[in-house]
Amino acid sequence: MSMVPKANPFEDSPFTALSTSGLSGHGSFRSGQFKWEETAEAHVLKGEVPGLRREELKVEIENGRVLQVSGERVVETEEDSDSCRRLHRGISKFKNCFTIPPHTQPDRMMASMENGVLTITLPKLNPPIAISN
Repeated sequence: MSMVPKANPFEDSPFTALSTSGLSGHGSFRSGQFKWEETAEAHVLKGEVPGLRREELKVEIENGRVLQVSGERVVETEEDSDSCRRLHRGISKFKNCFTIPPHTQPDRMMASMENGVLTITLPKLNPPIAISN
């Protein structure tokens, strides 16, 4: 088993990355690095969004089949000098769109964020049933 990460983490994924955009400005941030995992019950996307707060992120489903993840942060800095005071405001944004795999339940999507990692879970339609003896 190779420990070298794939160049394209969606290579074997049912998700299709439709678009990725990042606009950097003053106080820009790196984000939008998403990985896909599949369990018996769900498809899971995990994305790095360091420094962003929950209220600065949007996770939406458009047209029932497109998952859109976006973030925006406004950063303000002040400079004081003898003659004036300056306020600089910068905006940093990113947006990623993915086609949702078939046989999922987008209406039951769950999203959570912990330690700068956004986790989006899309349950499968008919997950296997565990049989106990």
